Amino acid sequence: MNLAPPASSVSGFGIVIAGHGSRDPDAVREFEALVTLVRARAPQHAVSHGYLEFSSPTIGDALVAAVSANVAAGSTQIAVVPAVLLAARHAKNDMPAEVLAMARDYPAIDFHFGAPLNLHPQLLQLAQERIIAAEATSTQTIRRSDTCLVLVGRGTTDPDANSEVSKLARMLEEGMGFGSAMVCYSGTAKPLVADGLRAAAQLGFARLVVLPFFLFDGVLVKRIYAAVDDLQHRESNVDIVKAGYFGAHQHVADVIIERAREAVAGRADMNCSLCKYRVQIVGFEEQVGEPQRAHHLLVRGLLEKELQTMAEPTTAVAMPYVPHPIEAESFRIIAAGRDWSAFPAAHLTVLQRLVHTSGDFNAVDNIFVSAGAVETGIRALLRCKQIVTDVTMVQTGLKRALLEQLGIETWCGVHDRETHLLSAAQGITRSAAGMRRAFEKFGNDIVLAIGDAPTAIMEVTRLIRDHGWRPQLVIGLPVGFVGTRESKEDLRRCLQVPRITNSGTRGGSPWAASVVNGLMIDAQNQLAGYVPV
Repeated sequence: MNLAPPASSVSGFGIVIAGHGSRDPDAVREFEALVTLVRARAPQHAVSHGYLEFSSPTIGDALVAAVSANVAAGSTQIAVVPAVLLAARHAKNDMPAEVLAMARDYPAIDFHFGAPLNLHPQLLQLAQERIIAAEATSTQTIRRSDTCLVLVGRGTTDPDANSEVSKLARMLEEGMGFGSAMVCYSGTAKPLVADGLRAAAQLGFARLVVLPFFLFDGVLVKRIYAAVDDLQHRESNVDIVKAGYFGAHQHVADVIIERAREAVAGRADMNCSLCKYRVQIVGFEEQVGEPQRAHHLLVRGLLEKELQTMAEPTTAVAMPYVPHPIEAESFRIIAAGRDWSAFPAAHLTVLQRLVHTSGDFNAVDNIFVSAGAVETGIRALLRCKQIVTDVTMVQTGLKRALLEQLGIETWCGVHDRETHLLSAAQGITRSAAGMRRAFEKFGNDIVLAIGDAPTAIMEVTRLIRDHGWRPQLVIGLPVGFVGTRESKEDLRRCLQVPRITNSGTRGGSPWAASVVNGLMIDAQNQLAGYVPV
């Protein structure tokens, strides 16, 4: 993408407004009203729009249409502006991925990716307007110093974006003279809305002003307002007013136009100084330099796909796992190479993967699978979508295509700075420290895959027995001679969780990865409605 075109080219370019998309038709209508407003305020530009998720047209569709329109008008420049408030995963990964794909397909077109709206002065003014309008709906006269502002953000996995919500809250608190300000989030980050509202109500302020930091109406905004109504019902002595979200306002339209012009002029700035992909941020060290991958593909244009599926009920939602011909031949040999009738059918994919990895038909004879562990593991992969490993060798052994198709994230903290500090402070191995961090970081909604460190298993079983940790599935297949047998036996006796392990010294990272790969294959086939013969 060309980031610095000649200044003379800035006036004649197309604008594609990239929206998030929603299942809520109110959100889609408001977004399209904003697009109309942008067209009215920038008539010299050809303005189109597309959606990242759920709705149609997709961003890709919008870019194709914009290329045709601009080429016809004699322009070869298109500015893509993410109509999102803050730079998090969508603005840093998903939307740029769409633009990069188009740039490869249309090398004669200069695509310019703009910055999100961010904390623009006009948006602060709009927040001020929304707050004043909300205060006017109350019959009570209450000083701002006796009022707590509750700012509700979307919540992301990016701490830099989340911190911008706190920054906005502080600016409004000081600029408008509130007695205090609290921040909560509708999801992903904490505190969540109900917890934040409950905490704010206990501070003793006479009034709460609740401001959703959202561009449009939708499922999440409706839930925020419902939570406010519920709090007002329980806290009748507190005056609680609901401020409006930003909506299709001229200030928002003007910021989008400004971001488009900045993009074409080569001045599009992200929040990069504390970006977790660029510098080591506490708790996110492993994401520095992470490849730019889209995470929205499963829900891109989803509503249109669902309508098509309803019209054609025999159409599969997902494709079954298709092995490489050499891999398929290997598993044909494995299936015919021994009597598998003694094993449950649900276990065969995992067990035959272990034979493939070890090159030994007898490797499965001492595998222990607790009752329902395979079925539970498959459900956990589909629901929780989070795998934690003890070492990076297990992580890198997982089939990348399946992870992406199922939308599963992986995490290994063995090399993180905090893991090193915890290991030294507590006198435990880094693998054990990584398990303790997983306990703190993810809670119960994970699949654990341990393929190297017996100390990791011992820490896991300690946390399970002494602190109530309940991972959905624990796979423990380390290799070696020091503590290996004992740790596996301890896991086998750990009745509180589903588990897969073996006896003896054999195992290793490839074994643990193979078990997970087998579960993912079965999960993918289940989604596709495919039953292997």
